[in-house]
Amino acid sequence: MAASTSYDLIVIGAGPGGYVCAIRAAQLGMKVACVEKREKLGGTCLNIGCIPSKALLHASERFDGAQHHLKDLGIEVSGVKLDLKGMMNHKDKVVADNTKGIEFLFKKNKIDWLKGEGKFVGKGQVSVNGTTYDTKNIVIATGSDVVSLPGIVIDEKQIVSSTGALTLEKVPETMVVIGAGVIGLELGSVWSRLGSKVTVIEYLDRILPGMDNEVAKEAQKILKKQGLDFKLASKVTSAKAGKKVDLTVEPAAGGAAENISADIVLVAVGRKPYVDGLGVKEAGVALDERGRIKTDGHFKTNVEGIYAIGDVIIGPMLAHKAEDEGVVLAEMLAGQSGHIDYNLIPGVVYTFPEIASVGKTEEQLKTDGVEYKIGKFPFMANGRARAMNATEGFVKIIADAKTDKVLGCHIVGPEAGTLIAEIVIAMEFGASAEDVARTCHAHPTLEEATKEAALAVHGRPIHI
Repeated sequence: MAASTSYDLIVIGAGPGGYVCAIRAAQLGMKVACVEKREKLGGTCLNIGCIPSKALLHASERFDGAQHHLKDLGIEVSGVKLDLKGMMNHKDKVVADNTKGIEFLFKKNKIDWLKGEGKFVGKGQVSVNGTTYDTKNIVIATGSDVVSLPGIVIDEKQIVSSTGALTLEKVPETMVVIGAGVIGLELGSVWSRLGSKVTVIEYLDRILPGMDNEVAKEAQKILKKQGLDFKLASKVTSAKAGKKVDLTVEPAAGGAAENISADIVLVAVGRKPYVDGLGVKEAGVALDERGRIKTDGHFKTNVEGIYAIGDVIIGPMLAHKAEDEGVVLAEMLAGQSGHIDYNLIPGVVYTFPEIASVGKTEEQLKTDGVEYKIGKFPFMANGRARAMNATEGFVKIIADAKTDKVLGCHIVGPEAGTLIAEIVIAMEFGASAEDVARTCHAHPTLEEATKEAALAVHGRPIHI
């Protein structure tokens, strides 16, 4: 079929990477279209990921606070009841408002939304629902999909992915979460707060793989106190749905198996790049051994005019990483320069307290043979944290032993996701621990804990 419309850029996928890339390209004067098969824009993140999960995390945290913690602040509350349907309605409204916001931005920037599945049909051509469109450049931003384990079939009813865990119609009496990563801990926390007995099973001997080990241990201790049970160094070898879900669990190192049953099982063992139906192989686009699209340092694939960003390429599967890549790629296509320091992509776990990280961990620096100094400061010694009755956790700053340059920061504590931003900016400009320590921080704020941790790098914190 002959091409009906011609564009400077067609972006396939309207998640955080795709829609941001489309908007930035349009701002730079390009004629842009974005292909999206969902009924709503925003991709996994806005529809069934980051945004709805944060809505439930916030609401469940308030519910838990009203039940158990307001009395510690001198507020007596009685008759607190869970309206799960109302909580889900709140989540759905948040999602709808965000997706409508992107529709508005598309109209504002004159971006065409091509509704349907996109597929490569020739050089510089994309087919959507039988119509072929010409374009100078194509960006693959199709994101990722959930993965399961051998022998475990996700039915989104009893054995659920994160998608199903966001739409449960009642609070399960018992829930098993397979995987102690970000998604497992966040959604496990939601349903634990709402009344479910949650057990988290993790193949490794620790939670939060890849994050600083000391922070992970502290987080596990706090979450266990909140009611989450952990079975580490364990693997689930089968899960069969019936009246309940019966699981077979074995030690990761081998040994006798045990049987566990639960009303709901959440499989949260990771995600995989989503390139199904695109025709990447037919187009000759190269993939790596993990099914990710191979790109160079400028997001180019091996096929002229085809680029890729976000979860489908190497790097952390994070919305903000995809967004930054989308902006940089759009600017490069417009003849400008762009840069991303992948060592400075922060990661946040939205449990309570939050867990946040940027830069190198102690374990990584030891492996690399880098000499370093550590500064730590507990929230217990922070006046604002005491006033909030949120004193668990600490800030940990790691600096180069010779140059004092900040190499990493790891936080478990209240509003950690907000606090980490200061250190990301500091590291972006090559700041030292002394620079952070010498910067005036308002009092009383949680941010003072960051200043004190920087002071502690040189053994001179004021308040401990």
